[in-house]
Amino acid sequence: MADTITHIKSLNAKLQQLLKQYTSLQQDHARQTKLLESLQAATKDQKEQLALLHQKNLLLKASADTADAKDKKELEQKINGYIRNIDKCISLLSHKQNV
Repeated sequence: MADTITHIKSLNAKLQQLLKQYTSLQQDHARQTKLLESLQAATKDQKEQLALLHQKNLLLKASADTADAKDKKELEQKINGYIRNIDKCISLLSHKQNV
């Protein structure tokens, strides 16, 4: 009988230890998730800033007299892509107004 009680107490102690570890791991997971989200947001912001700087660079190259044909063509393609997107948006808006 004493062995059974000792065994139960041992199992209970191990269970308590596992519960503490589980709680600690949950908290660590929550911290890691927050960190991941903040790093993803920072990465997104940096990518947007990089894209903006790239566009500004293209505009500066296109406005310079020494701009080569490749840069001008790349700028024209970007502008044409923007125009196509704007046209799509306008057609979707006009389609929604007609419905």
